[in-house]
Amino acid sequence: MLKTRILTAAVVLPLFLLALLYLQNIFWAALLLTLAVIGSREWSTLAGFSVRNTIIFMILTTLIGGELLFQLSDAAETDAYTKALMGIYVLSAFFWVGYVPFQLKQPCKITNVFALMMIGWLLLIPTMLALYQLRAISPTLLLGFMGTIWISDTAAYFTGRAFGKRKLAYHISPGKTWEGVAGAMLAVLIYGLIWVFVFADGAYVETLVPLLIILAALGIMGDLFESLIKRQAGVKDSGSILPGHGGILDRIDALTAALPVAILAVQIFNSFQP
Repeated sequence: MLKTRILTAAVVLPLFLLALLYLQNIFWAALLLTLAVIGSREWSTLAGFSVRNTIIFMILTTLIGGELLFQLSDAAETDAYTKALMGIYVLSAFFWVGYVPFQLKQPCKITNVFALMMIGWLLLIPTMLALYQLRAISPTLLLGFMGTIWISDTAAYFTGRAFGKRKLAYHISPGKTWEGVAGAMLAVLIYGLIWVFVFADGAYVETLVPLLIILAALGIMGDLFESLIKRQAGVKDSGSILPGHGGILDRIDALTAALPVAILAVQIFNSFQP
């Protein structure tokens, strides 16, 4: 299994980086929409949709996602920091801060099809739009934010294995511990300080470092939320498109919570710049 995971990562990660750095905007948008549609198929399975509802959900995801990407790409050509779709990022932030923590604390299985579709869109569409807009602003900035999640996940895993004793959410993900969370936060703090003082000459230390810590915390929440949904669905992975890693949702679970808030913070910060 480990060999398969490493081989998949060795193939997929370079391809993703090449796409992020060199694809033309229209092809980057097409790639993101394709991933969102694949994710919608995986979500349909987790949500237990019928074949009819799965088809409806995937078609609507394609139409809604495609239209929003078109609007965003058009607006971003004039201003990469455009607030044209800011409301969607705000809605995503409210979902992760105002709903998910209560669902994690006292899980309640949702059975309403419309509510499950809405949650699926809140996971997929803001993430897709954030990936597009952050790249439009700066591919390096997008990589920096994604690196925050990767570092947080890695540090949490190894710290938890070495020192983990107190369970974070045993009823959802028995392997996660508070010690792992502490290790993740420390690693992200160090990462943020390196980002600020090595690559930004000490600028934005009072804003960027706290933002990265918030994004890491949101990433952990996103991971837990998908773990909860998979536990309720009785499956280990959201899909099997990535051998050894599972599905698309398994790979972007933390990003679904972090990236929409990241672009929202960038938009707000930019609005205060002279």
